[in-house]
Parts: sequence; structure tokens; C-alpha cells
Amino acid sequence: MLVYRQTHSTVVLGVLNFCQFIPILVLAPWAGGAADRFNRRRLLFLTQAVACVLAGGLGLLAHWDLAPTAVVIADALALGVVTAFSSPAQQALVPSLVEWDEVPTAVALNSMTFNLARALGASTAALSVEYLGIPASFGINSLSYLAFIAALIVIGPQAQELAGRSVSHLRASVELLRRRRQLVVFLVIVGAVGFASDPVNTLAPALANAFGHKDTVGGFITGAFGAGAVTAAFVVAGRVGGTRRRMFATLLLLGGGIVAFALTPWLWLALPILFVAGFGYLASNTHATSRLQLGVEPSERGRIMALWSVAFLGLRPFASIIDGLIAGAFGVRTACVVLATPALACAGWLALRARTRGWGASPAALPPE
Repeated sequence: MLVYRQTHSTVVLGVLNFCQFIPILVLAPWAGGAADRFNRRRLLFLTQAVACVLAGGLGLLAHWDLAPTAVVIADALALGVVTAFSSPAQQALVPSLVEWDEVPTAVALNSMTFNLARALGASTAALSVEYLGIPASFGINSLSYLAFIAALIVIGPQAQELAGRSVSHLRASVELLRRRRQLVVFLVIVGAVGFASDPVNTLAPALANAFGHKDTVGGFITGAFGAGAVTAAFVVAGRVGGTRRRMFATLLLLGGGIVAFALTPWLWLALPILFVAGFGYLASNTHATSRLQLGVEPSERGRIMALWSVAFLGLRPFASIIDGLIAGAFGVRTACVVLATPALACAGWLALRARTRGWGASPAALPPE
């Protein structure tokens, strides 16, 4: 919001998101290896403390009018490095908090909360900016990291089986996918879901302007998307297994919903459509993410979740740049349609595959022996 108010440029918004998420793509092999080699809880203590300082420092700079666009982008890049190392550790830590027979539900619920935070965070931020101002909003964001640190103090994870030093190399992550090739399918789906949802988060202020409203209405746009995700959370809670038919349907809801939203001229009609897209977004991502977590050994979860971070977060820089360039050249509505195409393509691929293999469950539904 701060950068858009300073520049009114969708291209700069794309650059900002690029800097925030490119470290996840570049550092994935080392971040995943760190999550498997070192104590994940201690690693999260460190990363969340650094993130708290970065977010709080930006709030102070904004309060003193010392946060030009270049400073905000630099802070986003630093936070991206922190996220690159914290995300795999956070995702991989969850199964160690419950008994083995509760792992499927824990993985699914964690996936939901992560995606709900992403879907609802933008709308909450927009309301905070509207009523409290930008510096205070940065301060609230900083406090959120302290809440996570407090949770880390309370939890008592099971003993972690540490991997060897060799897992820190890119070859170890590639070898993991080579041995379990079915996991590549779920990573592709996660990436497609991230692309389809990106315009709602990246271009929300510009989308509000396209519907003839001020930029803060972008919070209601992301809010409608998030409300659909909340509904999906209650519907799919604990349902890790699934069929190709269910994945096809949820991907179609996401991709088709984003396209319909972009083509609708009236905001009052577009918001319910976006609600449906939000439902498809979280249902698709939760299913694919859960299957990834349960398809590997506990000592490999850091690496697979680093690859998940690449698919869901690390590819977002390219989605953001594409968003900004297409929006700048052809408008934000066209950008939404283009970014929804990968999700629709995945749905089409599942439909073609079902013609030969049926609509039943796909492989890699259960953890390895």
C-alpha cells in the first residue's frame, strides 16, 4: 500500500513482490537443508526475532518519513531471506507436535492456517492502514512475530532426527524428487495455485481502481477471497486424502472464478465470484500440500517443504513481475485472466489423465513405510 501510494505503478508493485520472494527461490536448497540439519525450533526463534526487528524498524522509518520506495524494497528483500529459512522449518515442525496417527489432520490444519493468513492478511492490513495509518500497521505486523515467538516457547515438539551435512546441497533435493516422482505433480499444482491467486494479493489496490473505487477497497477484494478460503477450511478440515475429481473441481473453481471475477464489470457481483475462487484456492493448496508432507520421511520434510516454498512462494516473483507488466500494458483484468491459466491447465490435465486412469485417488496418498 505504501509503495503504491508513492508511485501509483503496478510495475513497481511487481518489483516489490519480486524482491520479497526471490530469496525463497534462490536459497531453497540451503534453507531446506538447514531445516533438516539443525533444530527447527531454534532456527525459528532466530528467524522470527530478525523479522520482528525488520518489520518494526520499517514502521519507525515510515513514521519519520524516512521510508522511500527504495528502502521499502530493501526491507522486503531482507524479509524474503528470513522467510526463505523460516518457512521450511515451520512447515516441517508441525508433524513433530502430535502423535503419528494425528499427523494427517495436523498437516491439513497447518496448511489451512498458513493459507488463511495469506488470504486474510491483505484485507486486515488494508483496514489497519485505513483507520490506523501505515506506520502503526507496520508496528502491528512486528508484534505478530512476537506472538509466534511466544508460541514457540510454549510448544514441546518431539525429538528431531537430524540429517547429514550432504542434504544442504541442491543435489539432495533433486534426488528426493527423483525417488518420488509423483510428488512433482503436487508441486506443479501448488505453483499453479500460487500464480492464480497472485493478482488478488499483488494488484488489489489497482483492481479496486479498475472497479471505480479507491485503493483501500482492495482490502475488501482480498477479504472476499479470504472469506472463501475460511469456508474451505471448515469444509476440508482433516480430509487429506482425495480424488482426481475433487482436485479437478477445486482447481476449476479457482481458475474459473478468477477469470469470471476479472470479466465482471460490477464489484457487487465480482466479490461473490471471488469468494468461490478463494474456496477453490485453499481447498486445492491444502490437498496438494498435505500430500507432499505425508509423502516423505520425517527427516526429509525440511527439503520437501523448501521445494513447496519454491513452488508456492519462490515463483511468486515471476508471477508478480508478469502481473505488473501485463497490468501496465493491458490492464489489471487481463493480468488476472493470464495468471489463472496455469490452474485451468492443471484442471484440464487432470481431466485428460482421468480418461485413462479414472477419477480415483492419485498416488502418494500415504506416508512411506
